[in-house]
Amino acid sequence: GHWSFVARVAEFVRLQVAARTIGLAAAAALLLAAAQSAPPRAAIERLHAALLESMQNADALGFTGRYQTLAPVLTESFDLAFMARVSVGQYWSGMNAGQQQRLVDAFERFTVATYAGRFDGYSGERFEIVGEEPGPRESMVVKTHLIKADGEPIALDYLLRGGETGWRIVDVYLTGRFSELALRRAEYT
Repeated sequence: GHWSFVARVAEFVRLQVAARTIGLAAAAALLLAAAQSAPPRAAIERLHAALLESMQNADALGFTGRYQTLAPVLTESFDLAFMARVSVGQYWSGMNAGQQQRLVDAFERFTVATYAGRFDGYSGERFEIVGEEPGPRESMVVKTHLIKADGEPIALDYLLRGGETGWRIVDVYLTGRFSELALRRAEYT
């Protein structure tokens, strides 16, 4: 009677929870697969959309708002842990895990603050993806232009590495020559 009904309800609830758990796991696997299979340019398109939003709403957002708008996109688009490690070079191996994590956290905050400070206004600029080409060690280079309001293009090339979470930026080259990562490494050294 009563206990049989309670047992059936409990079994139904257990099956529902299991189905949802399996469903969530399957959804997570699908999202991971989608991220891994998305082309490198998808990461750049996401980044450019966030930068344009930040620029177009710069005054209303202020620095803090731009920081908050850009932070999640930058941390998803860039492999900031790799970039921090490369930036400090040989000193990385002399740090303990806690020091390494504090450095990565500081590097992340610094990177987001730099972008929030640089992209602080809008006067008709736009981004254009020019192409993709293989880079060194199974990386990809996505070539882009920041088109200024007067039509002058500024070359911004992104070096991306693939991984479990998809393609992530590990360096940016201004005018195709000046490496952001090399600049950071020189500064930190």
